[in-house]
Amino acid sequence: MEHNEKNCLVCQSDENQAPLIEISYQGNKYYICPQHMPILIHNPDKLAGMLPGAENMEAG
Repeated sequence: MEHNEKNCLVCQSDENQAPLIEISYQGNKYYICPQHMPILIHNPDKLAGMLPGAENMEAG
């Protein structure tokens, strides 16, 4: 399932509200703002329900 909306996975900010970083994962594109990038790096399990398989990712 393609995720086409350009909104931060966490706060739902769009590209007019915050800069967004594009993430390509499992053949889909997702977006996250710089404020929430540390969650992806250090606590990816907190993205469970927002990013498929996040609960199984290891922290960096």
